[in-house]
Amino acid sequence: MLPGADLLLGAVDCHVHACPHINPRSVNVFEATRQAAAAGMRGLGLMDNFANSSGLAALAMAELGHLGVEVFGGIILEPPAGGISAEVVQIALRYGYGPRHGARFVSMPTHHTRHIARVEGRSAAYVEAAFAVPESGPLPASVPRILDLIAEHDVVFNTGHVSAPEAARLAREASEHGVTRVLVPCNGYAPDEVRAIVATGAYAEFSFFFHTHATMVGLTHVDAERHRAPFLPIDQTAAAIRAATPARTILSSDCGVSLLPPPAEGFREYLLLVGSVGFSEDELRTMAAENPARLFRLGPASGRGAAGPVSGGGSCP
Repeated sequence: MLPGADLLLGAVDCHVHACPHINPRSVNVFEATRQAAAAGMRGLGLMDNFANSSGLAALAMAELGHLGVEVFGGIILEPPAGGISAEVVQIALRYGYGPRHGARFVSMPTHHTRHIARVEGRSAAYVEAAFAVPESGPLPASVPRILDLIAEHDVVFNTGHVSAPEAARLAREASEHGVTRVLVPCNGYAPDEVRAIVATGAYAEFSFFFHTHATMVGLTHVDAERHRAPFLPIDQTAAAIRAATPARTILSSDCGVSLLPPPAEGFREYLLLVGSVGFSEDELRTMAAENPARLFRLGPASGRGAAGPVSGGGSCP
């Protein structure tokens, strides 16, 4: 086996871009699922900036569920996917081929946010129209109702690509609305910011993409404009993980773009990279297998490489 291949046994990559896109992909959903199964992985989460990915996840389960990889999807509330809309969320939560399907996560925007628009140097009009969370006062329209729907269906609330203070407020507001499963993408946040976020009960997510050569070129994400993501030294992310602690950290590949290895291979490389800065194999398994399986409520583990049953199992309604 390749070095680190054993770390993929039972792992769950909750951030995979294998859905159709305006950037070339390295794999499609079926290929990503087969490769995950060959690596002994337990689950894949499909992310899509343009559409609810629950339908593709349901199709993958209908065709390849026998391979033992639980494929799940959700909705990122970008404008092309319907925007910040309670109706869009209601549909996503029921979308699929049966009661075991439907969105397993609901995410605030990832690129159509004021924070990312400023990082990308977007126009003043784009920045003004993008999603933002005020320091105080009412949340943007529809967000409270969306949080109620997430709590009712007991799925994951992803804060999207907002600033650290915005993410902390969203996590606190989610808790007040009864949401118990919160994931915050913390790439690039300072350790003190990460520490404040996990204090709300949220998990901090860190992704391979930001440590790779894919940050060296402009890529399209939600429109025709090409922008670079900031490269992050692994030591910076290691400090943030230690601030969160492995018990509140989730690692993901964020792979799928054709410039990077296919997700299963990218995830293997990431686990080796994180391990190289002082995290033990047990800590890596906690961050790559146990935590995401618990957060996304994967069903009972089965097949080779299974990491064992997780509390709070079962699939979303």
